Amino acid sequence: MIEFAAASGPRLMLDETSVVDIGGCIVEGVDIAPKRAIPDDGDPRIDHSLEGFLFTCGPDHIRHRQPIAGRADGKVYPLHGSASGHAAKVLWTKYENGNAECRADINIVTVEGLPQRIERLWRIDGATGEVRLEDRVVNISDRTVPTFLMYHINTGGKWLDAGTRLEGRMLENGGFPWAFGEEPGGIFCVPAPATEAGLAEVRLGPIAAIGGRTLSVRFRADTLPYLQVWRNQKAPAHIIGIEPVSHRWVLRDELEAAGEFNMLAPGESRSYVLSFAFL
Repeated sequence: MIEFAAASGPRLMLDETSVVDIGGCIVEGVDIAPKRAIPDDGDPRIDHSLEGFLFTCGPDHIRHRQPIAGRADGKVYPLHGSASGHAAKVLWTKYENGNAECRADINIVTVEGLPQRIERLWRIDGATGEVRLEDRVVNISDRTVPTFLMYHINTGGKWLDAGTRLEGRMLENGGFPWAFGEEPGGIFCVPAPATEAGLAEVRLGPIAAIGGRTLSVRFRADTLPYLQVWRNQKAPAHIIGIEPVSHRWVLRDELEAAGEFNMLAPGESRSYVLSFAFL
């Protein structure tokens, strides 16, 4: 893990063995990542990633284990795509004027055997404490392919309390308590239009365990036009996830039939941005 922090903001542990996703996220001395309070996905890559505060799904698939068209061996798309478990080539890590920056490339082989690359840049603003992620997914294969992306921002449920709420303009009535739905969990996916500067925003808080701070997540609404949220309190799981995502929550076949694939020709790219801060 790479310890990554600035003059203010959270202290992050970046996992260079898996997409430089975030393992630990320490705020006010508390690591709010769920750790082992997670469901068993059946995929060791995802079990490892799900323990952390943020992991990346895609770029070849998200959400559904569906058969790969044209394959006679019965192979299916992995539930969370192929990115997790791919090591990163860290190009630089900088700490200047109170700010922090980490740039890495992740070369991925998709489940179809095709090469793709994520060009990733992490920044922490030392003045505001805001963490910003910029990703560029590049199709380095010789085929035109659809590209998907989902970010899972996971918080351990044990750190939340009765006063903690989800709030955002995309949510019904503007928000509701974090333990939404029926027990022991729930999930929903809604359109998330931009509210300012091309970004959508959702908030989780206040969280008494970290000094009453609220987690604010903003994301680029043109390439991440949906927000999925899930929680799972079925033992041993105790987790809530905030998940900006490129596609609505339907089967891959339905997305394709509706013309909702984001196709990338060889050499083309697509950019994604999210940020978070504890306010």
